[in-house]
Order: sequence, then structure tokens, then C-alpha cells
Amino acid sequence: MELFDQQEDKAALDSPRPLADRIRPRTLEEYVGQSQLLAPGSLLRRAIEQDDLFSMIFWGPPGSGKTTLAHIIARETRSHFASFSAVLSGVKEIRAVIDEAQFQRRHHHKKTILFVDEIHRFNKAQQDAFLPHVESGAITLIGATTENPSFEVIAPLLSRSRVMVLNPFSEEELRLIVKGALEDVDRGLGGMSLRIGPEALDVIVWSADGDARAALNNLEAAASLLSSSEGGEREITRAVVEKALQKKALQYDKSGEEHYNLISALHKSLRGSDPDAALYWLGRMLAAGEEPLYIARRMVRFASEDVGNADPQALGVAIAAMQAFQFIGSPEGELALAQAAVYLAAAPKSNALYAGYGRVMETIRRTGTLPVPLPIRNAPTKLMKELGYGKDYKYAHDYEDAYVPQEYLPDRLRGTTFYRPTNRGYEKTIGERVDYWRQLRKKSGQGEQKNGEILRSPLDQEGEGN
Repeated sequence: MELFDQQEDKAALDSPRPLADRIRPRTLEEYVGQSQLLAPGSLLRRAIEQDDLFSMIFWGPPGSGKTTLAHIIARETRSHFASFSAVLSGVKEIRAVIDEAQFQRRHHHKKTILFVDEIHRFNKAQQDAFLPHVESGAITLIGATTENPSFEVIAPLLSRSRVMVLNPFSEEELRLIVKGALEDVDRGLGGMSLRIGPEALDVIVWSADGDARAALNNLEAAASLLSSSEGGEREITRAVVEKALQKKALQYDKSGEEHYNLISALHKSLRGSDPDAALYWLGRMLAAGEEPLYIARRMVRFASEDVGNADPQALGVAIAAMQAFQFIGSPEGELALAQAAVYLAAAPKSNALYAGYGRVMETIRRTGTLPVPLPIRNAPTKLMKELGYGKDYKYAHDYEDAYVPQEYLPDRLRGTTFYRPTNRGYEKTIGERVDYWRQLRKKSGQGEQKNGEILRSPLDQEGEGN
């Protein structure tokens, strides 16, 4: 390796800022992905181009470009931009930002964009502090969160903002981002004249799992190994990436198909009640270098999706196996995963819970936020009691067998059945109990469908489930 090359490599890799931060897109034209938000003519694209922004919440997984998009908005609009993290800031800092926003508005006629990273970490009082200023237009709020805003952002603030959903980057988008970082001379690794092999690129993309920051961090780690190698190798190979990741990559082809084939084989073997096949595919995945906790997470999901209440212990076994592996690690912890795989394969199967939850989500999508019936509303204040909150509620423990017929669903959904237990395993017992209660409700008139309306889901078909 020439001395000049070594100096360039050192300059690129010794920068105090990580590659993922240096290579951030600066304009909408440079930004890759999120076409559902940024396509020409889209609401957000027009708002940026016309400098007519509204308050919004960016909701997406880590590494999906939330912070990057906020900084692009700052550059491409004429607004004053302020940014801070909910982890480090409180009400005092919020007040300082508001004071500065009012100064900018009064003296420079500028609007202020306030970007709040991890807004879900703000408590109710801190979020309340934004409300009057968002409402008055003193600030345009852009929040970023990895958590569902419906649960983590207070309703008044949420109603004054638009939720923008960012998706994980696709494999093709990640390839473009990684290649762009390799070619960028000014901010990326272009000065190192590196090449990357197709298999190495596939490993980086697959291991990132839709996270652009993770992909760039892994690329930077692999490049650092080459810059310090004595042999002067200039191609990032699969072996180099595996060394940088400190684990052997899963054996799979260019599209990553083999990875999905293996997990599919394990899942279907469990569902098909074949413990021998389940053990085999589990072993194949572990031997290929699959992350054991990824397999554990899939088995936890399986315990609820395909076993459900036919064997309520299955979920506990899957969770225990995951915790056991976390406690003792490889290779000893792999036996706990094997134990869980055999248990899940041998357990009675039911997807009634999965299908029932699917019906619920489909119904919510079609019916929206139906009001909670007055009898089961909380009534902590005198005014609420006067409005009928909690009126006529029947306390179940005051009745025989701790059960009394009473309607808990919104009026429009009265009599709707979401959960339909099977006759397999413990779910048969649950089904008998639930059927008994449903019959009591019907006899009392509580379980009758209001106005004869029946709300059906696409899951209400023959052969439901997956």
C-alpha cells in the first residue's frame, strides 16, 4: 500500500464523526427511500418545496432516516431550526427554545422548526409544554419516535400533528446507500479506492435488517480492517465482513432466500408437529451462524400464533428458553432453544388467538375509535359521575361465580365474536367456559347484535389463518 493511500485511508477512517453521520443526505435529491412520503406531488414533498410545513411525528424503526429527513427539511426551508433529544432535555430547555422561537418570529419574521428526537421519552408534563406553542404557530414540531405515537404521544399533541410512517429500507435501497458511501470522496470512503464483492455486500445488507445506520457502521468496520491490513488488500470480501461483524454470516444466496427458507422450514415443522424436523432446522440455522436470539424471538411469536391457548404454557417455555440463552450463551444455551423447539412442536395447536386478534384489528381499521360504553368508563371526578360515567356498572365479584351478564363492547359491536376457541388442548376448556358465559349474555339480552348489524372480517372465511 502506498504512503499516500495510507494517509487518505487514515483521514477517512479517523474522522471524529462516524461514517453514518458524515454521509447523511443533505437534499431531497440525495435521499434514498421513503417514496411513500417523498414522491413528487406528495403532501410532505409539497410542504417542503413550498416552505409551508405542519407539525408532524416521524414514526419508524431505528435507522430509517427520521433524523436525516428532519435535517433536510431544515436546510430546504427558510425556518429557524432547533434540535434536541428528549433523553437529555426537559421543560427548562423547552422554554429556552420557545423564547428563541418568539425572538426569531418577532425580529426576523422566521418560523421555528423544533425537532425532538425520541419524543416518546418525554413525560406528559413535558409534552404538555409544547401544546400552546404548537397551537399558536410559534413552533412547528417535528418529533421522531420508534414507538407507536398512539400510545406514547399525548392525544392533544397528536391531534395537532400528522403522523408520518417511515419504513425500514429495502435491500435494494441499502445497497444504493452502501455503494454511495464507498464512492463518496468528500464525506465517505471514496478516497480509499475500495471495492466490495457481491457476497460481502449481501452480508452487510442482510445483517442490517433495514437499518441504514447499521449497514454503514458495518461497512466502516470492514473498511477499517482493510486499512490496517499489511497485505494491502483493497476488496471488501465476505470473509472481511464476517470478521468485522465478529460472527460467521448465514449461508444464503444473493437474494437472502436461504435465510428465509431455513426459518420457514423451522416454523412449518413446528406448526406441523414434527419435533425431529424442528430440531434439524434449528441445528442448521445455528450451524450457519444465525443469531440465536433471532430464532428465540421467532419461537416466542410461534407460541402465541400457532399454539396459543391450546397450551398456555408454551409461551412461558419459549420465553424461558430465550432468557436461558441470554443467561448462559452459546453453546450451552442452544440446548434450551432445542428444548423449546421440541415442546412447541409437540404441543396442541390453535391459531384461534391469531385469527381473533386479526378480526379485532380489521374491525378497528373499519370502525375507528368507537366510544367506550358509559357503564365501564372511569369516573374519578364528580363531573364525570354526573355525566353518567360508570353508571349501572355491575361489579362481577358481587355475583355468583364472579360473573354477571354485562356489555363491554361499544354499542356498534354488540354481540360481535372475535375469539373462537378450538376443541384442542386446554383451549377446549376455555371454549366451554366462554360459550357458557356467551349463552348467559344472550339470555339476558346483553349479547344481541344491535340493529341486526353484523361486522365481518376477511378472516371470517373458510380456511382462516395462515
